[in-house]
Amino acid sequence: MADLVARKLPLRHPAENPTFILMVVLNFVILGVLIDFLSSIALIPPALRGTNWEAAWRAVAGAIIAVAPAILIVRQVQRASIRGTAVRLSRTQFPDLYASMDDFAATLGVKPAPALYLSNGNGTLNAFAAQSGWTSNYVVLSNELFANLRNDNREGTRFILGHEIGHIRLHHVALWYSLVLCYSQLIPVLGPTLSRLREYSCDRNGAALESKGELGLVLLTAGRYAADNVQAAELVDQGRHLGGFWVGISQLPRSHPWTVRRIWRLHQLGLFGPAHVLNEAHHPQEIA
Repeated sequence: MADLVARKLPLRHPAENPTFILMVVLNFVILGVLIDFLSSIALIPPALRGTNWEAAWRAVAGAIIAVAPAILIVRQVQRASIRGTAVRLSRTQFPDLYASMDDFAATLGVKPAPALYLSNGNGTLNAFAAQSGWTSNYVVLSNELFANLRNDNREGTRFILGHEIGHIRLHHVALWYSLVLCYSQLIPVLGPTLSRLREYSCDRNGAALESKGELGLVLLTAGRYAADNVQAAELVDQGRHLGGFWVGISQLPRSHPWTVRRIWRLHQLGLFGPAHVLNEAHHPQEIA
């Protein structure tokens, strides 16, 4: 990891923080409007006052406000479920993967190191980072990712692990972060846009920690049975040409960027090595 000295970790997409600030402002505006609905009739149209519609508006406002305390409950229930259904890794339980997690956490400055679990993904290629309480961070890898990457390409597993630890380091799973976005993240287009920017940020950290982890994203693109036969150079070139109006429109409601675009971006940044088969003078339109 000598090359990491030249990089300031953690890495972050340049548009993430400005978008986050906008979303926080909107969140407090929404909260203020909801409280006003409950405490006064100023925002209720005069024709609806004293009718069932006024009661309905107040009920909806109260239900939306309840999202914040509900977050606390969901976080605790999710952690309890993981503890009861997944295998917790340790220095004696899959020690190589646990050592990677420990190393990455130290490199990114995540203290204490998060707990690491291996779960039955029931056929789903998935991994996620989360937090219960204020500081109890953990990462969950599905066994489908684990089985496909661990023995034949451990770098792919390490990239995914570094990506998830990036979410923890950048506070994406922190309780305060969830609370200051609990209402604005429900806004169509804006909520998914910030989510995609978070994924781009964590991709950068995963690739900085494991520059040979490209197969981790190839697996998510092509699936577990075809990933080993994909020509990575052609996939990168496909990502370079992925653009246009309808590509942008189709991505607006998605929480994650297109995986083909994610691979191209990391090559473009030099984090997965130079995209040597590409015309470096061409820069596709940025689509978050």
